Amino acid sequence: MSQRSCLSVILAAGEGTRMKSALPKVLHQIAGLPMVAHVVKAAEAAGASGLALVIGHGADEMRKAAAKFAPKAETFEQEKRLGTAHAVIAAREAISKGYDDVLVMFGDTPLIDADALTLARRRLAEGAAVVVIGFRPPNPTGYGRLIEKDGKLTAIREEKDCSEEEKKIGFCNAGMMAVAGAHALKLLDAVGNENAKGEYYLTDIVEIASAQNLDVVATEASFESALGINNRAELAQAEAIWQQRRRHDAMLSGVTLIAPETVFFSHDTEIGADTIVEPNVWFGPGVRIASGAKIHAFSHIEGATIASNCDVGPFARLRPGADLRNKAKVGNFCEVKQAVIEDGAKVNHLTYIGDARVGAGANIGAGTITCNYDGYSKFFTDIGAGAFIGSNSSLVAPVTIGNGGYIASGSVITESVPDDALAFGRARQKTIPGKGKELRERFASAAAAKKKAAGADH
Repeated sequence: MSQRSCLSVILAAGEGTRMKSALPKVLHQIAGLPMVAHVVKAAEAAGASGLALVIGHGADEMRKAAAKFAPKAETFEQEKRLGTAHAVIAAREAISKGYDDVLVMFGDTPLIDADALTLARRRLAEGAAVVVIGFRPPNPTGYGRLIEKDGKLTAIREEKDCSEEEKKIGFCNAGMMAVAGAHALKLLDAVGNENAKGEYYLTDIVEIASAQNLDVVATEASFESALGINNRAELAQAEAIWQQRRRHDAMLSGVTLIAPETVFFSHDTEIGADTIVEPNVWFGPGVRIASGAKIHAFSHIEGATIASNCDVGPFARLRPGADLRNKAKVGNFCEVKQAVIEDGAKVNHLTYIGDARVGAGANIGAGTITCNYDGYSKFFTDIGAGAFIGSNSSLVAPVTIGNGGYIASGSVITESVPDDALAFGRARQKTIPGKGKELRERFASAAAAKKKAAGADH
């Protein structure tokens, strides 16, 4: 297979009105990645060396998005919606380059398995001119049936045209197909529009190829792989299937998920063996976790790197740029953003660390914040190795706390602190004997007078 060139033509021009959205349908996301990008990944995994995106509705938005997830793809605009064959022929320039195999895929089938595409390509390599990918839905009602005879596919019959016997067929058309590059343009150009809608249907090439004595066969994909997305309910269904697959793979690779159904991964989450993930954890894009980490319940992690044997949460939020080094700890109700927490450092509870470095072995007390933003610009806080930051401290950036520095609890630190120095930044305490009793008596008297006055009004 590696010796055969392959073009993947991905149809992504539909408006998707049932999504009830201004966003093009195929840009709605599964696991943080547009649906069509999942299709691109499957095509690439199946060996596609060329990508042609056929776009229409929201063309500018599609081009902008494609530049990120498929920078090498060619885009072709289908200005009029005249059927699936018409959409494929919009990519004529790419098809005419002479690829051995041409895969025709749909941008709204994000769960397509690369193995199903590879199998279709293998049948082309064995001599088939057209390979239709089919599937067996739990209920075939509404789907076109694949009509086979002696191992060959003779027709794709829409349900309204099926005989009663043909309606009993459970093998249905998934829409995707593979076509031998040598025959692709000839078959596509032979498709007519003599039908009720006046459209050019890709399925017609099955009978066209058969009439030319070319081999046409069907291969089977799982129902989930062929699932097309038309509305938000189906989008949620696809998300659930994707997450279930990913959780299963994670556990087989050595990750412990205590309550798998409550953990949500992103499309690019990397998580090492012997990591333990407690219930209700959400991983956004760009998370990398090494082996042996422990992620406690109700943590929200995005764009973060977590080294071996780190301890995170519960109720921790790691935002983009959070970089936890070996054995670092970020505890409950803490937030870390664009900051390095070096080996063995502890950010235990109720703390915000942003635009900062926390040195190895440092201890950050509860309620500490790095004041990194003045409303216009961000500033950096550098906390040295072995430093101790007392509870309820505010470190006003830009500021440096030296190695072994000690910040007294409740301090507001506005100037840098040298190595091993002790810094206070708080008002001097004043104690007045008996004043507490006096205040209580005054407040109690005022409250009683107010209550009495309220009673008199009634």
